[in-house]
Amino acid sequence: MSCFETLQDYGLRAVGIGERLLPKTDFTLCEHVVLIGSGMIWNLYFAFFALLLGFFLAIGLATSRASTNPWLRLPAQSFIFVIRGSPLFIQFFIAYETFVLIPKLGYDLNLGFIEITVETRWLTKAWLGALIVLFLNTSAYTAQIFYGALQAIPRGDIEAADAIGMSARTKFRRIVFPSMLRLAWESYTNEAIFLFHATALVFFASFPAWRQKGDALYYANYFADKTFNPFVPYPIIAAYFIFFTLVLILLFTAVGRRLNRHVKKA
Repeated sequence: MSCFETLQDYGLRAVGIGERLLPKTDFTLCEHVVLIGSGMIWNLYFAFFALLLGFFLAIGLATSRASTNPWLRLPAQSFIFVIRGSPLFIQFFIAYETFVLIPKLGYDLNLGFIEITVETRWLTKAWLGALIVLFLNTSAYTAQIFYGALQAIPRGDIEAADAIGMSARTKFRRIVFPSMLRLAWESYTNEAIFLFHATALVFFASFPAWRQKGDALYYANYFADKTFNPFVPYPIIAAYFIFFTLVLILLFTAVGRRLNRHVKKA
C-alpha cells in the first residue's frame, strides 16, 4: 500500500471516515504518521472548543471576582480556587464518575402533550465529557490571568473615563476590556499552550474513545503496544504537538501585535 493510499484509508479514521480496521502487522512509517495525525484532529477539537468557550466564561469569572458584590465575587473566587487547587487528572476522574451516576437513559420531561427524553449518556464519552472538564479547567486559570490584568489597569485610565461621564458598559468595552487583554495576552498564550498539551491526558482519563475514534495518543499507544517499540510513535506525536504549538504561538503573537498596534516600540 502506497503512502497516498494509506492517507486515503486512514487520514480521517479518527472521525469515522475511511477504513475501520487498524493495520495489524508490518507497520510502515507512513501508517504511523497518518494515523497519529488523524488522532490529532481530536486534540485540536478539544483545544479549540475548550479555549473558545473558556475564554468567555473566564471573562465573566474575572469580572465577578473583581466585583465588590460578594454574591458575585465569592462563587467566582471559590470556583477558581477549587479548579486551580486540584490536579486536572483528578478532575477528569471525578467528572467521569459523576456523569456515570446520572441515569444513562436520561430524564423524562413531561410537557403534557409530549414526553421528551433528555439523553445524558453522551456525558461519559470523551468528545463531550472530557471537553467539559478541559473547558472548566482553562476557564479557571484564564480567569485568574484576566483578574490579575484587571488589577493592573492604570487607575488613571479608569478615572479619566469616569471624569468624562462614560457609562459602566462603555467604560468596560472601550477601556477595561481592551486593557485587560493587552496586559494578559502573553500569559494567556502560555495557558493556551498548556491547555493544548493537556489534551493528551484525555487518553489516560476514564472517558472512553467513542467507537475507537481516539486521539493521537490512542494511536501512538496502539503502535507502541503492537511493535514493542515506543521510539517511533511517541517522537511522531511529539513532533505533531511541537508543530501545532508553533502554529498556536504564531496565531497568538499576531493577535497580540494587533492588540498592541498603538503602542510605540522603544
